[in-house]
Amino acid sequence: MRITLVAVAWLAAMLQLGMPAFAGDAIGFRQFQVAAGDGSRKLDIAVWYPTQMGGDARLIGDNVVFVGQEVLPDAPPAPGRHPLVVLSHGFSGNLLNQAWLAVDLAKRGYVVAAVNHPGTTSRNMDKAIGRRLWERPRDISHVIDELTRDPAWAGVVSPDRVAAIGHSLGGWTVLEIAGARFNAARFDADCRANAALAACEVYGRLGAGADSESRAALEQDLSDPRVKAVVSLDLGLARGFEPESLGHVGVPVLVMTADGGDARLPATLESRHLADGLPSASTRYIKVPGATHFSFLNLCKPGGREMLEREVPGDGMVCLEAEGASRAAIHQQVADEIAGFLDASLPPQ
Repeated sequence: MRITLVAVAWLAAMLQLGMPAFAGDAIGFRQFQVAAGDGSRKLDIAVWYPTQMGGDARLIGDNVVFVGQEVLPDAPPAPGRHPLVVLSHGFSGNLLNQAWLAVDLAKRGYVVAAVNHPGTTSRNMDKAIGRRLWERPRDISHVIDELTRDPAWAGVVSPDRVAAIGHSLGGWTVLEIAGARFNAARFDADCRANAALAACEVYGRLGAGADSESRAALEQDLSDPRVKAVVSLDLGLARGFEPESLGHVGVPVLVMTADGGDARLPATLESRHLADGLPSASTRYIKVPGATHFSFLNLCKPGGREMLEREVPGDGMVCLEAEGASRAAIHQQVADEIAGFLDASLPPQ
């Protein structure tokens, strides 16, 4: 979607640190790059974590459209082992899209890692790489590898308390991690009946599943048993999952959808469809009042919507909620629901 591509393009410069800002609840932050598991790509990773260090914070992710977050770069992590959460961004998004959520969870004691998925990130929209959608769940697994095996992190994160959260295409990614299996023929047939869906457009634009080799790769088991709970935020491609595989997902799942409505990402064909196929005893489905698909991105600054609208008419919707709704209030509700779900779902310390 052009709207998504233009909006997240503003995020491309977000990794640069901004001016000092006063630190309240101290959150450490590190960013680094590692080789991906397939050896042919590089993965950019950002990590937020609790720290007891004081001092002046710096803003990351702050630009003319989006509000940044205060962090202490390279501060020492707080003592003890902390549960790990890995974030997966949406199509043409990037690892700072849910920085607001990362900071909130880090304040609650979680280590939160986010990764740029090569080929489907605003920092790399190479179609030849992006069509390999099966690499996205593998990216999540590789981040877990890095943070549980690297001596710099192995004593900080708890390898038995790992969760994954994904927005949009990231929601599909974390469901694959949880054990859902994609069926390319099923999705092709569904898209013939629902061609206007955003998920069908993205899938077709990438050329995912265009040949037998790609279809076989998409349909393989991409689950990671180390992940004990997953959260989907307004996902797409849900109707491509094999119903039998959804029924056998063995970890708790929180499915959240935007109640503000989007004709190209209808809950009945995406999030609601997903929740209905998952085991009822371990699934929670929440419609977020007033939220749109883009409400799960960072807060917009005053004037941010107008700036996007001037750049490309229509793109201002990235900064819009349903009438009367507040993105800050939506973020607080979403963060509280996610934290409660993770606290209840991850194994005790």
